[in-house]
Amino acid sequence: MFEKQIVIDGKGHMLGRLASVVAKELLAGQKIVVVRSEQIVMSGSLLRNKDKWARYRKKRHNTNPVRGPYHFRAPSKMFFRVVKGMIPAKTFRGKQALARLASFEGVPDDFSKMKRMVVPDALQVLVSKTYRKTTVLGTLASEVGWKHGDLIKKLEAARIAKNAEFYAAKKADAKATAAAEASVPAAINAELASFGYHIEPTAPGAMKALKEEFATTLEASE
Repeated sequence: MFEKQIVIDGKGHMLGRLASVVAKELLAGQKIVVVRSEQIVMSGSLLRNKDKWARYRKKRHNTNPVRGPYHFRAPSKMFFRVVKGMIPAKTFRGKQALARLASFEGVPDDFSKMKRMVVPDALQVLVSKTYRKTTVLGTLASEVGWKHGDLIKKLEAARIAKNAEFYAAKKADAKATAAAEASVPAAINAELASFGYHIEPTAPGAMKALKEEFATTLEASE
């Protein structure tokens, strides 16, 4: 709460619980982005959820089906519909709240290097019994007409491989930098310090000793 934008990783979250938390935060003014919506989990077996979806598809406007309801097939839109049902969407406040929500399948490039959060109150491993039957939202979406499941899997595999390569290069660069700093003679460091380009690293445990000294001084002054 009170952050510019929160990115939530939907993998392994229960659909209803996650939607309720997101809806509450949206109404409070928080901007939220939900990624990997296709890996959100629903309670119930796949057969049961397909039967519920078939009944939902029969809902239509009395005179003109173009007026709704719209039967979204994409997992991100399914999640959006669940959140919408928990918000007074026809009021001005509700419309502004929904405008603060964005949901995606996979992880788009804009959010691939941003910190992604989880919602402990909605994680399947924490709130669902191990013997309960569950359905992955992406599987249900593919069964009812979503045609981009394989594409999302391909893009996600490419993203994970790219991020792993970047992390390996980052670790190697950090290791090389540490080795280079350790091999620099003390005389060169002293000369750099004379020009203001070298700062001696803090010794291990120095900060702890400084805090203890400060606490001792504070107690003595009292």
